[in-house]
Order: sequence, then C-alpha cells, then structure tokens
Amino acid sequence: MRTKRFFRQAGGFALAALLVFSANAQAAACRNPNLDVVVLGSGGPELDDNRASVGYLVRENGRAAVLVDFGSGTSLNFERAGAKIEDLQAVLLSQFHVDHVNDFPALVKGAFFTRRNRDLPVYGPSGNHSVPALPQYLARLIGSKGAYAYLSGFLDGGESFRLKPVTVAADAAHPKVFAASEGGFRISAVPVTHSIIPALGWRVEKDGCAVVFSSGTSNMGRTLDKIAADADLLVAHNAIPEGSTDRVALKLHMMPSEIGRIAAAAHAKSVVLSHFMNRTENVMRETAAAIGSRYKGKLNFARDCDIYAVHSGEKIGSCLH
Repeated sequence: MRTKRFFRQAGGFALAALLVFSANAQAAACRNPNLDVVVLGSGGPELDDNRASVGYLVRENGRAAVLVDFGSGTSLNFERAGAKIEDLQAVLLSQFHVDHVNDFPALVKGAFFTRRNRDLPVYGPSGNHSVPALPQYLARLIGSKGAYAYLSGFLDGGESFRLKPVTVAADAAHPKVFAASEGGFRISAVPVTHSIIPALGWRVEKDGCAVVFSSGTSNMGRTLDKIAADADLLVAHNAIPEGSTDRVALKLHMMPSEIGRIAAAAHAKSVVLSHFMNRTENVMRETAAAIGSRYKGKLNFARDCDIYAVHSGEKIGSCLH
C-alpha cells in the first residue's frame, strides 16, 4: 500500500515538474512578433566601405524603443527608419570609440526640434586611464564647458528633458552582469574585452524575445557568453577575418570561429554579422564556413538599413525602401 502511495505521489511530483518545465519553456519562447532590429550602420571606422559606422535600433510595432550605439552616418538611417526621438525608451552605448558614438551629438541636437518632454536614460561604460566614464564623456561633449556647450541644457535641466546617465561597470577582469528595465524592456550588460577600451555587450529583452549585441570584443575571458544564452538574434561584429595574425586587432575583435562558438553554446536562433571592415568585406564565404563549422543556425550578413524580425531571425525589409 505504501509502495503504491509512493508511486502515486512520485508520479504527481513528476507531472508537476513537467508542467513547470513546460511553462518555463513556453515563457522563454519569443511571444512578440512585433519586435524588430534595424541595422542603422554595419561598418567600422573606415571611410571607404560604403557603410555607416555601427548603430542599431530595436523597435516595437515600427516605433523606436532602444537605441544601441550611434556611430558616424547612423543619424540618416535613423530618419530613414521612421524613428522618432520622442519614442526612445533608452540609449545604450557600448564604448566611446568614434565609430560607435560619433553621431550622438546629432541625436541630442535633433531632440531640440521634437516634442519630447520625458527624461532619456543613457547607459554607458565606466572609464579608465584611457577613456572617461559615461558622465565625464557627456560633460566633455555637451556640458557647460564641453565641445558643444550650447547643448548643456540637456544635462542641467535647461531644456524640455534631460539625459540621465547610468554608468555600467566595464571592468572585464571582474565581470558582473548589470540589469535594468526601461519602458517594458529588460536590458542587461556585461563587460567585454576590447583591448584597453572599456566596453559592454548588451542584451535587450521583452516578452521572451532577446537580442544580444556583442559590441567590439575579442571575447577574451568569454564574458559575452554570460548574456548570450538563448538569444533569438545575436548581432556579432565581424571586424577581423578567420586566421588573422594582427596582434592589435586580435585584442580588439573576435574571429568568426569564436562567433560560431558563442552562438552554438548559447543556442542562438539566428546570427547577424555587422561591423565589417575592408579586411572582412571580401572574405564572407570563408567567414560563413568558419562560423558554420561550429554553429548550424541562421546566418545573415548585414547591410545598412536591413531590418530583422526578432522572433524569426529573418530579414524582413530595409529602411532604404
């Protein structure tokens, strides 16, 4: 009798565990078909690649939500995507190299001509001996004694809204995952290795849908892995070719095979490659092979203005058309 009761109870526990597991699995699935990512820029710092520098826009129902980096040339594609500064929930800056942030002053200036009256959170990395932390970067850029001091009202409250800087620790030697919420989106960051430049990888989530942005990183220490799990879309920077022997570049960027390893380990549903440079522009077949040796999922090579659906990982259009 006790044996039968035990098996009935065990069966009940197993069924309950199965139901919980199923519920969690269902909760983890992307449930929002209205999220997409616009590639505002897919290039790097070079000026002869016919690409804007890096920047991305996460949208919901076609409306701007989260801006990730805003490098040279991205402001035009922001306009082409029909984005409005009023709709932004947050700006996420991964690092302060020019090709990641050069159009940010244009965004601030453009805000003067909008009706935005809500403060805009701006998240960015801490600094070190080479690069200022986010608050110092903003002060040097648009503070009262900055390069564009006439925009200082967006820091000191003189304009219709303020930029609210949030500094995220970017010490890759002691990586900690940062998390916050803005406008219904959960955002996470982790320090990534980009030579001596403090840098962050970002994850943006809503309704079980997750997009991960690698930023520029060699991924030494494999810190990006900490936020990449089960990404629906992994946007990875392809700035060096497989087999590169450039010691400087290898401290800044990861080879395609490492992108493939990350995507496979994370069970990413789709990978979008971006941040191309001349040295990777003409070896895309070799890049695909190196990634494909480790990762068997969807792989796309981004162009400026490409639009990718988060839930499917497929390209669904372009802001050029």
